[in-house]
Amino acid sequence: MLDQRRTTNILLLIVVIPLIFYLLKVLSFIFIPLIFSMFIALLFLPLMRELGRKKVPKFLSILVVLLLVSASVYLGVELIQLSSKEILATKSEFFPKAEEKLADLKVYLSDSFGIVFEKEQNILAQFFEKENIGSTFGFLRTFLTTLLMTAFFVVLWLAESINVHNLLNTTILKQKHTSVKTFMKIEKDLIKFIKVKFLVSALTGLFTGLMCVFFDVSFPIFWGLFAFAINFVQMVGSFVSVILLSIFAFVELDPTSTLFFFILSITLVQVVFGAILEPIFMGKSFSINIIAVLVMLMFWGFLWGIPGLIMAIPITVFIKIILEQFPSTKIIASLLSGKETKIEKL
Repeated sequence: MLDQRRTTNILLLIVVIPLIFYLLKVLSFIFIPLIFSMFIALLFLPLMRELGRKKVPKFLSILVVLLLVSASVYLGVELIQLSSKEILATKSEFFPKAEEKLADLKVYLSDSFGIVFEKEQNILAQFFEKENIGSTFGFLRTFLTTLLMTAFFVVLWLAESINVHNLLNTTILKQKHTSVKTFMKIEKDLIKFIKVKFLVSALTGLFTGLMCVFFDVSFPIFWGLFAFAINFVQMVGSFVSVILLSIFAFVELDPTSTLFFFILSITLVQVVFGAILEPIFMGKSFSINIIAVLVMLMFWGFLWGIPGLIMAIPITVFIKIILEQFPSTKIIASLLSGKETKIEKL
């Protein structure tokens, strides 16, 4: 009888797990804003509790949080506009130089390796093609929809209309004491992750921009914002930031010691903040097997794209904490943690 029940459970898992992944993929337009809003709500949860202790009505507390989030979004938009104005102001100097270096590179590759390129087309002309404009508007429409849904879910989280604690208590963890303890650990770890990641990303963006100013590389505000944003993509973001900025600097700076020291400087910024300070601030709670990190990055990246890459580690930590609560799944949690191989950079 016991073996029959176990076989039935295994068959149910085989059927249910692919169905869950399929729903996560199909309903990504709901799940992505939902999880992003949870992170935002957790970030402001200590402020909500402090206002509650001071007898501030909940609707006023939610309004304060929404104003802070709106102010942050407004500041981000202003920085993007400032960066755009900077790019437009210097495009007459940079783009001709970029086209010239690109032409030289094409000649070198053609003469040295026999690579044949199609008819040259201006970079700006390629950008303003109809299909690119259409895809840009499509992206903006999707982004605005996601932003509005995220704001809606943030209000629901802060108003406690969505209660994870009760959900855990009635579904996965059916013991009240266990569910409270687990929820507190999840909340504590995720709040720490969000705060540390935001601080480290902000410092990385700031010092990347300062390095651009020091070495006279164009668009320092843009590159600072780019380094800040891409740093939220676990592990991959640092490499992408250094590689793209190095290629860009190659166009502007002559291949001399100045270029070498600039690349070395932006690499050190990533190493100091990402590989040294961030793991120290995170602590042992986020010690995850490097193989598990790569697998989760690939899986959530395939499922949800860039948002999946950003949320891969906190989702993994959430799953690890849940698995630690059951004797039968503790071995999986230990495999995710990794006793010998630890993640160096989160």
